[in-house]
Amino acid sequence: MLSALRLRLALLPQIRLLGPHSLRAAHSHEGQVSRSDGSELLYYDHRAFPLPDIPFQTELSSQQVTLKERERGPWKQLSQEDKISLYHIKFNQTYAEINRPSNEWKTVFGAIFIFFGLTGLIVWWQRVYVYPPQPHTLADDWKAMQIRRMLDMRVSPIQGFSSNWDYEKNEWKK
Repeated sequence: MLSALRLRLALLPQIRLLGPHSLRAAHSHEGQVSRSDGSELLYYDHRAFPLPDIPFQTELSSQQVTLKERERGPWKQLSQEDKISLYHIKFNQTYAEINRPSNEWKTVFGAIFIFFGLTGLIVWWQRVYVYPPQPHTLADDWKAMQIRRMLDMRVSPIQGFSSNWDYEKNEWKK
């Protein structure tokens, strides 16, 4: 049992899951960097991470290869178009293009209004077809009779309901 465990521990550095090679690969950007789960990194533009781990274009054309060779020389010899094309080899969008406002808010508000509309239709349908009719005790004439009965019974005459009623004038106090 102990020898099998020792054999596994000796095998881990050989397959680069444990040891200095795995640390160096995890903390360097030489060649193709891979994630901890072993998958290959993808390029994406995001304002929170303006410097992606891999370049936008990994396979270069012959014109781009010659431009990359000229990049190693003095930059004053490069034209503005060459510098821009070098930038677009590494990055798809500039930081200003990433921060450019989009029309996504229209989609979000549209979805919210559709959700509210569907919710309103469901509430209307439930009110018409699901809920029973309102009880007669919620009608205005029934409420008026109930208030008159509470006043006749003198409910809470000191601080409550009946304290706001003037019994001599037969109206609410002002």
